[in-house]
Amino acid sequence: MSAKKTDFTYWQDGGFWVGHLDEFPDYLTQGTSLDDLKENLIDLHRELTSGTIPNVRRHAELEVA
Repeated sequence: MSAKKTDFTYWQDGGFWVGHLDEFPDYLTQGTSLDDLKENLIDLHRELTSGTIPNVRRHAELEVA
């Protein structure tokens, strides 16, 4: 199985790295390092796409003429 890629946004806030998956901007997570944040984002993606959490908000792009 090949690895899937997804975009994320992140920033440093004091001693923590904070971020969200671009597809799910309402759900923030943090880590003590950038690598820790990435691991937490992977866990968050797994939870949000599992179908077990109801009413998950998503971000998408719409092409209009």
